[in-house]
Amino acid sequence: MQTNDPIQSKPAKPRILFRIVICVAIIICGAAGMAALASLKKPPAAAATKERPLRVEAIRAVAEDVPVIITGHGEVRVLNEVALAPEVSGKVVYTHPRLEPGEIIPAGATLFKIDSINYTAALREADASVTRWRNAVGRLRKQQAIDTKRRQTALRSRKLAHAEFERLARLYEQDKVGTRSGVDAAERTYNTAMDQADQLDRAVALYPMQIKEAQSSLAAAQARRSLALANVQRCTVVAPFDGRLKQVQVETGQFVSPGAQLVTLADDSVLEIHVPLDSIDARNWLQFDNTGATVNTAWFTGLKPVACRVRWTEDNSAAYWPGRLHRVVKFEPRTRTLTVAVRLEKPARAGSKAADFPVVEGMFCSVAIPGKTLRGIFKLPRWAVSFENTVFKAVNRRLQTAPVQVARVDNDFAYVDEGITAGETILITRLVDPLENALLEVNLKELHAVKRIQR
Repeated sequence: MQTNDPIQSKPAKPRILFRIVICVAIIICGAAGMAALASLKKPPAAAATKERPLRVEAIRAVAEDVPVIITGHGEVRVLNEVALAPEVSGKVVYTHPRLEPGEIIPAGATLFKIDSINYTAALREADASVTRWRNAVGRLRKQQAIDTKRRQTALRSRKLAHAEFERLARLYEQDKVGTRSGVDAAERTYNTAMDQADQLDRAVALYPMQIKEAQSSLAAAQARRSLALANVQRCTVVAPFDGRLKQVQVETGQFVSPGAQLVTLADDSVLEIHVPLDSIDARNWLQFDNTGATVNTAWFTGLKPVACRVRWTEDNSAAYWPGRLHRVVKFEPRTRTLTVAVRLEKPARAGSKAADFPVVEGMFCSVAIPGKTLRGIFKLPRWAVSFENTVFKAVNRRLQTAPVQVARVDNDFAYVDEGITAGETILITRLVDPLENALLEVNLKELHAVKRIQR
C-alpha cells in the first residue's frame, strides 16, 4: 500500500546532488593535475635531417691490353688406336702372359699365336712346286742350247746331202754315169737331212714360248708360296707399337676366324683433346696466320699452334699439363661449334704439379687456349656489369648508371671497350635498384684483390 507522505521523500534529493558535486570535483582535480604535469615536460629539440651514404666498393678504370683466353672442355683420347684381328682361322695355341686390359705391351711382342700346321704344310707344297717349275725352266734352257747346236749340224748335213744329190743327178742326166737308183738314194738322203733340219728349226723356235710358259707357271708357284708363307706368318700376331691393351677377347684353345676383333691396342704416347668452341668465339678470337699460305682448299688453314693449358676437372689444385693447338677437326652446323684438336705435350712442365699424376684417356678436362689480344680494354668483374650492359659509376660521390659495350665475357670478368673512360670509378658492389644520384661512401680496391662474388 503506497503512502504520499512528504516527510519520507525529502532526504533523496540532497544525496543525488552530493554525488554530482563529488564527481565534478574529481574531474576538475584530474584536469588540474594533468595540466600541472604537462607544464613540467620540456619539448624535444628539433632533429636536423641528414642523407645517409651507401657504403660501396669500387675500382679505378684502367685501360690495358688483355690477351683473350678461350676456355673449352673435352675428353682426352688417344690419337692412334688399332683393333687387331686374325687374318687366318685356327685354334689359338699361345697368348702373351700379360695379355690383360691395362697392360703395356712393347712393340714386336707376340700377342697370340694360331696353330700353323695346315699352313706350314701348304708352304712346303708350294716350295716343292716352285722347285719343280724352276727345274723345268732350267731344263728347257739347256735343251734349247743343245738343239741349237744340233740345228747347225743338221743344216750342214742338209747342205752336204743337197750337194751330193745334185752331183749324182747331173752325172746321171748329162754324162750317163751312175744309176737311177743311186740318184734316188741321194735324194732320199737329202730329204731326210732337210726334214731333220726343219724339225730342229721348229724346236728351237718353240723353246722361247715354252720357257715363258714355264716361267709363268714358276711365277704362279712362287705367288702360292708367298701366300702360304704369309699365312704362316699371320699365325703369329704381334704388337705394331708400344701400346696399352684396351680390350682383350682371346683365350688359349679358342678357335678364331678372320676379321674377329680380339685385341684393341692404344698408343698413349700421343694424346689429344677435341674441344668444341662456339663459332663466334672461334671467329673473333682464334689466331690464324694465312700469310704465305699456298694450300688451295676451303678449310681452316694457318691455325697458330699456341701453347695451351689442360686441367682435369676433377682436380681442384693448380695442376695442369701443357698442350698445343694442333688443327681444326670439324665444323658442326647444327650446334654452330668449331671443334679444334689440342695435342698434349710430354713430359709435363716442371712446376705444374702434374708430373706425378698422368693424364690418361677418358679424363674430362678444361682447356685454356690463348687467343687474340684486346687492345685498350677495361677489365671488370663480371658482376659489375648488369645483364642490361650497364655499370654504376661514382661521380662526385654520387651514383650514376651508364650504358657500356661488352666486348667479351670470360668466366669471372667482363671486358668493356666502350662507355668507360680511364680513371673513372666503377662500383663493384651488388646493388639492387639503387636510387640514381644516391650519396656514396666509396672504398677503392685493386682489381687483383677483388674476391669472387658467388652468384
